[in-house]
Amino acid sequence: MILMFFRNGPEYEARLKKPFAPPNVTLKEIHDAVPKHLLQKNERKATLYIIRDIVLASLLYKFAYSITPLVQSDFGGYVTTGWQKLLLKASMWMFYWWFQGLVGAGIFCLGHDAGHTSLYKSNKINNTVGFILHSYLLIPYYSWRATHHAHHKATASMERDENYIPYTRSRFNLPDQKTAKKADYEEIFEETPLYTLMRMFTMQGLGWWIYLAQNTMGSPMYPPGTNHFNPNSPLFKKEQRFSIFMSNVGIGSMAFILYCLGREFFFWYYLIPYMLVNHWIVMFTFLHHSDPTVPHYRKGEWSFLRGAAATIDRPLLGWMGRFFFHNISHDHVAHHFFLRAPFYNGPEITKAVKSVLKDHYNYDSTPSFYALYRSFTQCLFIEDEGDIIFYKNREGVAARQLEEDAVQEIKAKGWDPAEQHKLEEESPKSS
Repeated sequence: MILMFFRNGPEYEARLKKPFAPPNVTLKEIHDAVPKHLLQKNERKATLYIIRDIVLASLLYKFAYSITPLVQSDFGGYVTTGWQKLLLKASMWMFYWWFQGLVGAGIFCLGHDAGHTSLYKSNKINNTVGFILHSYLLIPYYSWRATHHAHHKATASMERDENYIPYTRSRFNLPDQKTAKKADYEEIFEETPLYTLMRMFTMQGLGWWIYLAQNTMGSPMYPPGTNHFNPNSPLFKKEQRFSIFMSNVGIGSMAFILYCLGREFFFWYYLIPYMLVNHWIVMFTFLHHSDPTVPHYRKGEWSFLRGAAATIDRPLLGWMGRFFFHNISHDHVAHHFFLRAPFYNGPEITKAVKSVLKDHYNYDSTPSFYALYRSFTQCLFIEDEGDIIFYKNREGVAARQLEEDAVQEIKAKGWDPAEQHKLEEESPKSS
């Protein structure tokens, strides 16, 4: 029974057995397959989702405030034994922390959608909603929005993407792959399982803030010290600087509110769910774009379509992921093709996109926490050369190979990256 949580999904195993060939469909085919009504915003529905999450968070706060009085009253006189009271109290706090963390991650997802202008027709309303929701989570809304949009414009591009850029062989000072020995890899990557888990906990607990503060796993084109809080950071354009300052004001205002609410509220009611929110953000974004079977591209082979298809849909937390995370993991491939499409239409858009991409649609039913461990331990580095490259593991081996004949066939048909970029720029603006 336990082993079922430590296995690869059948979709992942199928990709392992099949050499990779880039998608051979066009962006127009994908756009034509999606009914246009699925791209239309329903402002009333968007508002109801926002209200729903605010109400859920409020009810959970009310529940948490009832825990201490219930314990003091011996749960109405029904539970009087010390160990039973302690167990029930601990269970209630864990229930609160778990679900408030899920709701908070959902609030992040709604702010994310506001940043893509997929909630309301008015950009001002979208940005106001996103700013408030993300400030509540101590997230610099406009700063994140700027780099996130850059990520969507260049997903899976080694030169231009903004998030989860793979480290290269040279970054680890590894010998050339032709001369590297097992001991060379062991010297860099060999570690105990306990140390691996410690590094995973660091990434999951602090990775979000490390990225914001140091641009860790961001684009290497930026100098050391690059962060999301400095309005003059090279991450931002000159006209964005005031909004970056406002992001800091939003975080500062929320920090002041938390200070006024006191230490007890901060540690018991806010901090632990907040750490879980950070965990979920890192987990689903990492798993969207880090997988041994999915490629990254250099400029000779990258295009918007190829980058968008180099993402993965995962049934993270099953129904809870759909309900609380607003389809962000279940329908992430569709999101990359249709940025401004409402999340609640994601399942139908995914069906349409899948019907066109077919074998090039990436889905993985691998239990998500095992997938997290698998990607963390196997997506270690890529080669410094090659235009279509895959992650390599701690033995210097890639899980998947490139089907060279397919690449040559596509080029023989006249595929040209410059022409592809031009066609994609002229495609419908729903993406």
